[in-house]
Amino acid sequence: MAALLCAACFQSYAQNTARTSRKTSAQWYVDRKMKEEPFRSGLAGVLAVKMSGDTIAEYGSLRKLLPASNTKLITTGLAVRVLGPEYTYSTAIGYAGRLAGGVLHGDLYIVGGGDPTIASRDPEALPADSLFSCWKSIIENAGIQRIEGDIIGDGRYFDGPIENDSWSYGDLGTYYGAGCNGLSFHRNILNVNVMPGDRPGAPVKVTNLYPSLPWIEMRKTCITGPAGSGDNLYLFNTDLAPVAELRGSLAVDKGPRKEECSFKFGALACASYFLDYLRKNGVEVEGGAADVDSYGNIRTVRSLGERRDRQLRPAESVADMCIIGSVESPSLGVIAHTTNSRSDNFYAETLLRTIARERTGSASYDSCKVVIARELDSLDIDPSYGIQMVDGSGLARHNYISPDFFCRFLGAMAAQPCFRQYLATISSPGEAGMRSRLSAQPAELKSRIHMKSGSMNGVLCYSGYILPSSGKAEDTVVFSIMTNNCTGPSSPVLRCIDELIPLIAKGM
Repeated sequence: MAALLCAACFQSYAQNTARTSRKTSAQWYVDRKMKEEPFRSGLAGVLAVKMSGDTIAEYGSLRKLLPASNTKLITTGLAVRVLGPEYTYSTAIGYAGRLAGGVLHGDLYIVGGGDPTIASRDPEALPADSLFSCWKSIIENAGIQRIEGDIIGDGRYFDGPIENDSWSYGDLGTYYGAGCNGLSFHRNILNVNVMPGDRPGAPVKVTNLYPSLPWIEMRKTCITGPAGSGDNLYLFNTDLAPVAELRGSLAVDKGPRKEECSFKFGALACASYFLDYLRKNGVEVEGGAADVDSYGNIRTVRSLGERRDRQLRPAESVADMCIIGSVESPSLGVIAHTTNSRSDNFYAETLLRTIARERTGSASYDSCKVVIARELDSLDIDPSYGIQMVDGSGLARHNYISPDFFCRFLGAMAAQPCFRQYLATISSPGEAGMRSRLSAQPAELKSRIHMKSGSMNGVLCYSGYILPSSGKAEDTVVFSIMTNNCTGPSSPVLRCIDELIPLIAKGM
């Protein structure tokens, strides 16, 4: 009850901007810094407030700004609250056809349930071969020794386009612009080895590393750039056709390197690698690898390049399959922690689309927008002002959120039964994702701070909690420091943040 009263008192800030009677040292600092570059010619918003309602620092807190990855604080918070920290994703194995005498006269399906960790190589996830071994055991326990049909990756659990239509075109081919579907593989990231030619203008040497996608036609129009011109390589591809093109330039002095790009055929890659595993481990498969396209048809490697008007086989509905087993993902709490600490866009989008799928039956981004508003309203947070949120990761430049809104959200989450689990998903300075922040501050202070960064070109934001040394809930501080259009080196902004947060922690 005390926590709820604190939250109610705090949320009144948006309607009553009166400050505490005495200026804090943090407020003096903010007032001075906002008159200096780069803040003077950019845009900034600051709010730090105790759960009791006392304002520690404020500047332009109602101003809606680009939040970048601070958006993930909202996504992970809603996911922990709606789905629960123990929620897991289930990937099922099923078949369509007839099983007789150890022979499956039909197709084997890998039925995705949204698990973003498959073949991710994250420490919390099963290695790909270990996961495949579990799937193979399910097949053997069902009595299947030979498969006459195809191995089909089914990603229909998430409907709609795999990417948000607000993302920049140039981001779509990057690892941080990988879209998620119901069955993904290696976070839908394609590692490509590149090496500049021996002179400017020469072709860049390109070799695929992992995963191997032999059905994709890889076009290379990238050239070697002059020394000092940097890495300007971009991969462009779509799930509409098995074609990818690596464009741009790589400076002649860059040397060999690995590019992390995105690819759009996660379900097909998963099926292909599982097919290879089965064949290498004594299970005969007569067919090939396939996935299910957006029309509900089976799309084999062979048929990918065929004309759209060719007759394709419809996929079996999940309801009509014989499901023979499933494997669970790591817990949502673990996934949410990775989302925030690594600032993983792929995981964040998966979480948001999962909430929409669970709440509405659809994982489309239209459903996501509806669910965001509904869930914020259920937290007694007015979503009609201070927020426009169109994706889960913050990659879209159509997101606009105010420091006031972040503090309202963080304050509301602090009053939830799942608060401790949510707090555990947010890193402290010195931990993963926050290694270099507040390095000069004592460990005792850093252990009480949980915050998330957000950055993109011209954008740098930090929001989070400062837990009180007193242990009193009403002394907990929520804060949001947001800067936009501060071009040039980020060091002045980071230096300001590192100086401001300890002042906020002092409270007065």
